[in-house]
Amino acid sequence: MLSRRQLLLSSLAAPQTAPHTNLVVVFADDLGYGDLGCYGSTTIRTPRLDRMAREGLRFTHFYAGAPFCSPSRAALLTGRYPIRAGVPNVLFPTEKTGLPPSEITIARLLKQQGYATACIGKWHLGDEHAFRAHRHGFDSFYGLPYSNDMFQVREGETFRAQHARQELPLRENDQTIEAPVNQHTLTQRYTDRAIAFIEQNRNRPFFLYLPHTFPHSPQYASPDFEGRSPHGFYADAVEELDASTGRILDALTRLKLARNTLVVFTSDNGPAPGRKGEPRWTGGSAGSLRGAKGNTYEGGMRVPAIFWQPGRIAAGKTVDTVASVMDLLPTAAQLARAPLPEGRVIDGQSLRDLLYSGTPMPERLFCYYFGGQLQAVRRGKWKLVLPIHELPERPPSLWYQTMPELFARHYRLKKVPELYDVTTDIAERNNAAGEYGDVVRELTQAAARFDNELQGSKQPMVFVD
Repeated sequence: MLSRRQLLLSSLAAPQTAPHTNLVVVFADDLGYGDLGCYGSTTIRTPRLDRMAREGLRFTHFYAGAPFCSPSRAALLTGRYPIRAGVPNVLFPTEKTGLPPSEITIARLLKQQGYATACIGKWHLGDEHAFRAHRHGFDSFYGLPYSNDMFQVREGETFRAQHARQELPLRENDQTIEAPVNQHTLTQRYTDRAIAFIEQNRNRPFFLYLPHTFPHSPQYASPDFEGRSPHGFYADAVEELDASTGRILDALTRLKLARNTLVVFTSDNGPAPGRKGEPRWTGGSAGSLRGAKGNTYEGGMRVPAIFWQPGRIAAGKTVDTVASVMDLLPTAAQLARAPLPEGRVIDGQSLRDLLYSGTPMPERLFCYYFGGQLQAVRRGKWKLVLPIHELPERPPSLWYQTMPELFARHYRLKKVPELYDVTTDIAERNNAAGEYGDVVRELTQAAARFDNELQGSKQPMVFVD
């Protein structure tokens, strides 16, 4: 017969969790791979996130769904590549498209299991009524409908002036409660709302999606943080995000919910490059990775990712398993014992067994899409940057209509393949395509098979009048 101590240890190590595991996803905006202390930053102070990593599990090969905002958010919420989910491009306020109503989000899936659901922060998946957060399974929404640089400005200052209906609004569901919003206090207000939601739902299962506005440019912070860092507004904003996450972890601990709540901290893409001479438009750091937001090199899509659930996830683990934001939906489904959506491809895979028992995941293909164009694939240690000889048809996006020069920059042409071992050559400097022709051929064929399947089954973009 097992002793009491053996039974306790066995229960902590078991891959199965209680039927109702709460889920909190903290989603930073434009935070780079090298912007946290636990990922090598020596300039930005992130003691709470560093502690979260020590108490939980840290990924070193975790990917956003895209190198830009809207598509990556669609990937996280649906478990599908953005092009498959009908959101291949960044959305602007007056666009008549968004996340299709037929898509099944984490919120909708968990709500069917009796979860309370809330989105607090930046939505950016369509501003028309049909596409808003509380029509995608969230009981409530509080935050910005899109990016914090999409505000009305004086004529001639920026192209965004044509595409903002109003001053930047803070919304509660459909009601604008402040415009222009005071961006200095956004992180503080989001955090207060998040903790209130947790307290109100302490006796039932809940899903909190907290997509922060920052450190997207322009950066702001509350009076307790602005000007505190010697490294400028960007560091101020990140350090407040760090403290915000600490407050949420403390609330879960105080309410005795920590053991039954999985908390995930990650970012929607790599760091923006910033603007010279504009201190509030500063970019972050991708560490030693090549590239940044807006491209499919590692710096554009490999992001920090920390998973925390004390008593369930072993402390201090670092894993080099390839994973992505698309894995969150199938993970949430398995933790809530909910069936996956029927009749649709889910590109992510559940991380449950990896998180709770350390079971290795099978090697799989990860695809780096920019909009509708497959630009690279990864399997194991190898990443193949695909040769591209012709540009696709220009997508129906206000971005490319207004700034056509961006199209050729984003949907690039490449004459020859590039092959990198991204476990050792993380800066993608040493093209090994000439030495490993068999790997190039194998990955080229795998990429073609996957892309042919996806293009034939993708969700069409949905437009409203």
